[in-house]
Amino acid sequence: MQSEVGRLLVDAGLELSATDRGYRPRLIGLERIETKRLKPQAIVSMLASGSRDLGFAGADWVEELELDLVEILDTGLDRVRIVAAAPEGVRLDAGRTLRIASEMPRIAARWAAARGIDWTPVRSWGATEVLPPEDADVIVDVVQSGATLAANGLRILDEISTSSTRLFASREAMVCPDRRAEIERLAALV
Repeated sequence: MQSEVGRLLVDAGLELSATDRGYRPRLIGLERIETKRLKPQAIVSMLASGSRDLGFAGADWVEELELDLVEILDTGLDRVRIVAAAPEGVRLDAGRTLRIASEMPRIAARWAAARGIDWTPVRSWGATEVLPPEDADVIVDVVQSGATLAANGLRILDEISTSSTRLFASREAMVCPDRRAEIERLAALV
């Protein structure tokens, strides 16, 4: 996401001045805006708490964390699908408790509830595709092409939702005229 957002900013006539390991780049052209490089989960959490005004993150994390943010724009970058996948032969039969692995337990829980599946969560911290069949029956994960799923013997059961990199703002920032003006200026450039 970082490199795509960087290119987007350059295309907008802006540039982040930082090294690859620098977490506090300056936004050349809009120096009054303080910037930080953070993980998407941290960005949306900080926006929701009001400690940050604006940030790029995947819509999947806003969905997973059930946050109330203002979506400013969808960049269309880093398009992914959130899917439920399993090895061949796994069925979603009623009466059987399935082990569902995911880095996104809330999304997994909503999917299982909507399908009427009795399930046990298996928390994943990455490489979720490797968990079935020994450690999980089904996974709920983010995929782009599905090639990693196929390489690990998994097939898509359901497409739960889609996501892409979006520009989000905090509700607090959008009610402050000065902060909103800066947000709208940056959004217009992007």
